[in-house]
Amino acid sequence: MAAVTTYAPDKITVIYGGAILTGYAEDTFVKVEKAAESFTKHVGADGEVSRTRNIDKSGMITVTLKQSSSSNDVLSAFAEADEQSLQGYLPILVKDTAGRSLHAGSAAWIQKKADAEYGKEMGDREWVFEVADLQHFVGGSN
Repeated sequence: MAAVTTYAPDKITVIYGGAILTGYAEDTFVKVEKAAESFTKHVGADGEVSRTRNIDKSGMITVTLKQSSSSNDVLSAFAEADEQSLQGYLPILVKDTAGRSLHAGSAAWIQKKADAEYGKEMGDREWVFEVADLQHFVGGSN
């Protein structure tokens, strides 16, 4: 019997500071990336190869929302509060609830407010979060 798995984009959940984000853009709406390679390779003059473990656990999570998403208001308010208090680092979670991928951090902040463009058609708003302690598990779909 053939194994069949299903990816369901509507089962991707992003929670920042306790707020569940909604109103994702049509195409790629979440991107998770580590800031650094896990290991750095070193090759000596004689060809001997060694590696150095990189302990940088930081990363970035980019969330793209529709221009009409009310989550833009929420994220703008978080960014404003951080600029005032200087303490706007909050937990973030990206979870595929129909799969096994999980990305999280206990200290994330909005890198800068999303740029805004206006035109004939509705646009997108891109929010970039810096994550100090990214846990990054890329799993499969169920």
